[in-house]
Amino acid sequence: MEEDKCQVLFPCCSEEKEKRKKKKEREPKFAFQTRSQVDILDDGYRWRKYGQKAVKNNPFPRSYYKCTEEGCRVKKQVQRQSGDEGVVVTTYQGVHTHPVDKPSDNFHHILTQMHIFPPY
Repeated sequence: MEEDKCQVLFPCCSEEKEKRKKKKEREPKFAFQTRSQVDILDDGYRWRKYGQKAVKNNPFPRSYYKCTEEGCRVKKQVQRQSGDEGVVVTTYQGVHTHPVDKPSDNFHHILTQMHIFPPY
């Protein structure tokens, strides 16, 4: 009875409770390491850098990128490994909704050096 009064007086309250009950699904994450002298690996997609921050216990900053394709929500993080500066750790979040922009001959080379880690 008390809840009915709340809905009549404050209809938005019940809507907010429903929103809180539903958990937001997380996009899948894929992380891999590559031995490389450059941080940005050509994976065939176009990326826009939107941030960079210092990471604890690592002299190398982490860079954040978004796919530039309209409607695609894939993001990636790129960071050098603190123990071995020759290793770049790239983490992708999400799945592209479009084909590769420019197929890369270099991508096969990247795949041969890749070590895939299980999702978080």
